[in-house]
Amino acid sequence: MIKFIKYFIQAILVYFSFLIMKIIGLRLSRYLFSFIFKFIGPIIRKNSIAIKNLLRFQKNLDREKQNEIISKMWSNYGMTFVEYIFLKNFRERNSHIKIEGEKILDTVLENKKPVIFISGHFANFELMSMEITKKNINLATIYRPLNNYFLNPFMEYLRVKFICNNQIKKGIGGVKEAINFINKGHSIALMIDQRVSEGEKIKFFNEDALTTTLPAQLALKFDLDIIPIYLERKNNNSFFMKINKPIDLSKLNNKTDVSKKLNQILEDMITQNPYQWIWTHNRWK
Repeated sequence: MIKFIKYFIQAILVYFSFLIMKIIGLRLSRYLFSFIFKFIGPIIRKNSIAIKNLLRFQKNLDREKQNEIISKMWSNYGMTFVEYIFLKNFRERNSHIKIEGEKILDTVLENKKPVIFISGHFANFELMSMEITKKNINLATIYRPLNNYFLNPFMEYLRVKFICNNQIKKGIGGVKEAINFINKGHSIALMIDQRVSEGEKIKFFNEDALTTTLPAQLALKFDLDIIPIYLERKNNNSFFMKINKPIDLSKLNNKTDVSKKLNQILEDMITQNPYQWIWTHNRWK
């Protein structure tokens, strides 16, 4: 009952916030909710997780730098929250994003062979799948449903309508669904930076972390390329998306080796821009 009440109140606040956003528009909403998240974020429990994670990232990180990274993270969190209600704008336009490596996407489309796209929760991470589908690449996206059952149906509606038609719920059933989509010629997109209970303990910033081996398993089983994607929010709230070359899997013999390589790539992305990764994931639990 307590959980029901908690989720209900959360949902009311979120839906009310979305209404405010629609009234005042994208630009003002970004400013407002960036400020709100920067104010509220540091006083909630997840902020302590972010601090612990930052010390794993860099043990000698001073307090001033910690605060800077966390403040910018919460700011990005707030703006990403706003952007969910304006996904239609991003779907219908291209002026918000600059893409490097579009020829790689063109090659995927021409070859008509599925690939695995991987990334982490950077900037507005939802744009990865959206921009891929805008290039007419058949895609299915693996996602983690929200715990809040009052909010999750609406979020799923937004994802299906504006991001990617084919949404796969994370889990054992999702693996079977992903294989079915691959057999039908669809590429798969997923974030690899969250802790997964069914994962394998692999070094991430020098500490063991439960890591998904799904991209490795799919790539090795079906002889698929793995293409890392990096996302960044620029100062003017436009975005930069880099499509990296497929990973060379020829010297990686098993799912553990491939997963280690993917963690290293993720580490490099985070190190490049620690301000826009979501540090509140309990990655090393």
